[in-house]
Amino acid sequence: MDQGNKEYVLNAAKERQVKFIRLWFTDILGFLKNVAIPVEQLEEALDEGVGFDGSSVEGFARIDESDMIAMPDPNTFQMLPFRPQGGQAVARMFCDILEPSGRPYEGDPRQVLKRNLKCAADLGYTFYVSPELEYFYFKRPEPPLEGLDEGGYFDQTPLDVASDLRRETVLALEQMGIEVASSHHEGAPSQHEIDLLYTDALTMADNAMTYRLVVKEIALKNDVWATFMPKPLYGVNGNGMHTHMSLFKGERNAFYNARDAQHLSRVAKQYIAGLLAHAPDITLVTNQWVNSYKRLVPGYEAPVYTTWASVNRSDLVRVPAYKPGKESAVRVEYRSPDPACNPYLAFSVMLASGLDGIEKKRRLPATHDGDAHDLSAAERDRLKISMLPQDLSQAIDQAEGSELVRRALGSHVFEKFIENKKIEWSTYRAQVTGYELERDLKLL
Repeated sequence: MDQGNKEYVLNAAKERQVKFIRLWFTDILGFLKNVAIPVEQLEEALDEGVGFDGSSVEGFARIDESDMIAMPDPNTFQMLPFRPQGGQAVARMFCDILEPSGRPYEGDPRQVLKRNLKCAADLGYTFYVSPELEYFYFKRPEPPLEGLDEGGYFDQTPLDVASDLRRETVLALEQMGIEVASSHHEGAPSQHEIDLLYTDALTMADNAMTYRLVVKEIALKNDVWATFMPKPLYGVNGNGMHTHMSLFKGERNAFYNARDAQHLSRVAKQYIAGLLAHAPDITLVTNQWVNSYKRLVPGYEAPVYTTWASVNRSDLVRVPAYKPGKESAVRVEYRSPDPACNPYLAFSVMLASGLDGIEKKRRLPATHDGDAHDLSAAERDRLKISMLPQDLSQAIDQAEGSELVRRALGSHVFEKFIENKKIEWSTYRAQVTGYELERDLKLL
């Protein structure tokens, strides 16, 4: 039976003794919002949605146009495995946000992604993604931060004492129908990663939001704290969200070309060229916090320049090695995003950049072997290598002047997002940090 069918959801809720249904959506910053309804209200909610005050949600409506409707998407009905069972079970559904007239609301990040996916569909493409969301475990969320282990990349017990937490998290995700490709310890102490299996971008954005919640819920249940903060610790790698992506036409991978030395089609090369061309502009969306730019510095495997390569993991775009017989797996990996972004908006601007490369038939520059940081500014200019924004202020300036970012987000989300980030930067600039006091108070 089709999960998108209203009757399926009603029957499933009854059979699984669901008492409450959490209706989820996100604000423009990617924070999960929810309203819970008792199962007795489920049928009405599926027919009519649930009203709420949009003026109380970041980036949504002004107070004089505040009425909004959260319309559940039946395709996203899933049980929450970490909620009470036995007559008090809880399920969730993601919602699309509508105006009272029933029109899709332009400020809804899920609608933003749907609009960009339609642009791809109009060109005959389906957009598939697989993000690698890294995070840290800490014994408590207050400084000084203390991790659970001193392990490194791919380490296993006894160094990786959080493997049980990862296993429990993977099992919870799979219970919710979210397929996991792998999980492992990452490069920094107490840093971990669970990779979600490739799927279409809308499903993946929903999955990424669910993933972040499940990681935190399982951690809290075990009296530890999980964080997706881009750079919580000085001197070690930060948290990235390396995003693998490809375009398909039907069952055919549009990025694959058997005759090319790197097995990349013309479409794939144009897509990469679009990503490189617009990377400085879209960084505000893929790396949206003041703290994001503490990660985007040389020396910690995070990209700083608009270069690409087949192997080098310091480049902005990487093409993973081709495996014979795995034509469908040919893809590009965009390495600058961090897992504290809004995935609906991040996937939107990445897709829009790639499609722009295809539509304008952008020429892909040569790969760069080595570290672009070792080149002089003049050499980088000659090679047309740009630098990503170095702080939130630069990122705001880059995005604010970008027609592509405005078009991808829509004017409403674009303006609200820029406004919010300007406030964040202004507040941050006025802070006096512990670093400054420790370094300068006695000296100056």
